[in-house]
Amino acid sequence: PLDRVDGRLKVMGGARYTAEWDLPGLAYGALATSAIARGKVRAIDVKAAQQAPGVLAVLTYLNAPRLQPMPDKVGGSLFRGEGGITETLQPLQDATIEYAGQPLAVVVADTHEHARYAATLVHITYDEAKPELDRATASRQTLPESFTGSKEEPLQVTVGDPKAALAAAPVKLERVYESAITHHNPIEQLATIARWEKRNGADYLTVYDTTRGVDTLQEVFAASLNLPKENVQIICPFIGGAFGSKGWLYAPALLTAMAARVVGRPVKIELRRQDMFSTAGQRGATRQTLSLGATRDGKLTALQHDTQAQSSMVSGYTEPCARVSRMMYAVPNLGFAHHLSHLNLPSPCPMRGPGETVGGWALECAIDELATELNIDPVELRLRNYADKNPETGKPFSSKHLRECYARGQELIGWNARNPKPRSMREGNSLIGYGMATTMYPAARREASARATIFADGRALVQSATHELGNGAYTIFRQISADALALPVDNVRFELGDSALPQAPTTGGSATTATIGPAATAASQAALSALKKVAIRDAKSPLFGAAEDAIEARDGRLVRKANAAQGETYGAILQRAKLPSISAESTTKPGDEREQFSFYSFGAVFAKVRVDEASGSVRVAQLCAVYDVGRLMNPQTAHSQFIGGMAMGLGAALMEATHYDARNGRAVVRNLADYHVPSMADTPDIIAEALNIPDPHISTLGARGIGEIGCVGTPAAITNAVFHAMGQRLRSLPLTPDKVLKALAS
Repeated sequence: PLDRVDGRLKVMGGARYTAEWDLPGLAYGALATSAIARGKVRAIDVKAAQQAPGVLAVLTYLNAPRLQPMPDKVGGSLFRGEGGITETLQPLQDATIEYAGQPLAVVVADTHEHARYAATLVHITYDEAKPELDRATASRQTLPESFTGSKEEPLQVTVGDPKAALAAAPVKLERVYESAITHHNPIEQLATIARWEKRNGADYLTVYDTTRGVDTLQEVFAASLNLPKENVQIICPFIGGAFGSKGWLYAPALLTAMAARVVGRPVKIELRRQDMFSTAGQRGATRQTLSLGATRDGKLTALQHDTQAQSSMVSGYTEPCARVSRMMYAVPNLGFAHHLSHLNLPSPCPMRGPGETVGGWALECAIDELATELNIDPVELRLRNYADKNPETGKPFSSKHLRECYARGQELIGWNARNPKPRSMREGNSLIGYGMATTMYPAARREASARATIFADGRALVQSATHELGNGAYTIFRQISADALALPVDNVRFELGDSALPQAPTTGGSATTATIGPAATAASQAALSALKKVAIRDAKSPLFGAAEDAIEARDGRLVRKANAAQGETYGAILQRAKLPSISAESTTKPGDEREQFSFYSFGAVFAKVRVDEASGSVRVAQLCAVYDVGRLMNPQTAHSQFIGGMAMGLGAALMEATHYDARNGRAVVRNLADYHVPSMADTPDIIAEALNIPDPHISTLGARGIGEIGCVGTPAAITNAVFHAMGQRLRSLPLTPDKVLKALAS
């Protein structure tokens, strides 16, 4: 497989991230944020800040430019209202405070240090109100109907009669599972640079931003600042990780543009690490109730999955936990509901595997508990409830090879050699446990456009406004384009990360490969078609007069299918026609296959753990997974995605949690020293395999997305392994030593 084409740039420091752009006359902004979680600004004294060295301006709600409301929808996603994906609050528009860390002032100065110091001089007095910080007692409770407004993502569903089926079931199981607030914490912090300029008397705004949605951000800026969309350009060629952040919360970016407009020069705002815990999104805490009904031989008859999720006072975003339960197993009576508590905490947003990571953890733990109750092997119980079609919609899956994943995963971990009895295995002073879980993720595909240009020197350029956030986009789309153009990979360049390029959706939902790949292929084929027409019309060409469908591209040449000796290079055709290049743009989108099939990826994750009885620590000794994700476009970058997701799932299982002070709503954990993520010492050698069987229905490429499925099943596999080791079930993430010791003591 091809190595990452941007790898050398990154290693040598040549990849320019947002904060590294240096514009002439650049000024620097720093935020002054709220120390309380609920109330109003009574007074804000900025005199000392204004008089500090190098200060150019101080913006507060009293003098900041006025913004238009956030648009209701962007790119088909609901932005505002229940189930909406972003905040309704526009920054610095009034004195209202809804969460600790909310930006209340922006100080702009000639250097970063001057701005940062002056921000500490902004003195704010408050009319403080008691914050609402408890999901159970929140005064504002809502029932969102759908996730981001999509009719394909309902959040309140009933199939059959789950209540009656549960009442009649010979075996019943009801369990409650809770997960903590977690944060994305990419290495690169959020940053924005904004520059205003006049062109023919009109205002134009150029923004460099850490965003995985340049087109989405363009619409947000245009709507908020009352500009024509074409007068806004968003640029982001590289992102230093996102994991669901950097796409949906816009206050710091908008504040940068507002500040730049006020001071009349480019401004940069880069968030500090502690700001990433208040203004960059999070995965909200959840409380999930799983109710299962089954026959004594393990056939599920009913499944009810109810979620109590949290959002902020200024957002309707919902963690869609029960999405996984709607299609995982063949259950005739199915119900799920989502209840949302609005709190005085920072707004949540998607985080790797939104809904599926914690929802799948709860479901797969409940299935494991049922297996224990019935004394059935956990893999066997899942096979007895294997779904050949989507139980909610009745549609067949486009491609599903989960049985093969189970079988191979058992081989890799040595599943059948273990003693299945809980608390029966030891190595030295450690209790040993084995666990497994099914993993899945929706196989989305969206509309996108691409442009392909073939140059007279035999090289080509393909462009689309997608993003490189560590997912290997530069590499695989260069490969896909080169294949479609019949050119060596070294002769093709792929450009992305600019809203001036052909339209592409926000990168997320494991949809990028299935979305951009077909667009790049179609644009490349359209450019070749245009080139064929030039050759056919040229009397000096060996292809003169041929039918277009009688010509094919091979190794940088157009040749007759019947006689490959009759042909010529792309460059020869263009040079003789005195054309420096030839271009074509194409737009692709899903067809009616979405009405015929249900599109998901699947897999099986297996874990071996060691539990220290004295300290309560849990160490993952082995982590293996086998995935059915369609065709792999690049096995090397795919493997990186799998093991990265599994490592993140390990963190969710064992250590990641953000705690807020119950008195004032401030984050107790605000740095990478206290917010624990897996280090190399915490992470075992991970085995991740893929079946590499193309999906014949998703697109001509046969590839489904892989960015999130690695994260989804891992927490449950580890939790189930900890139960097998201890004989005690933990139902609260993360599985920290204090919880383990308490369980062991009981």
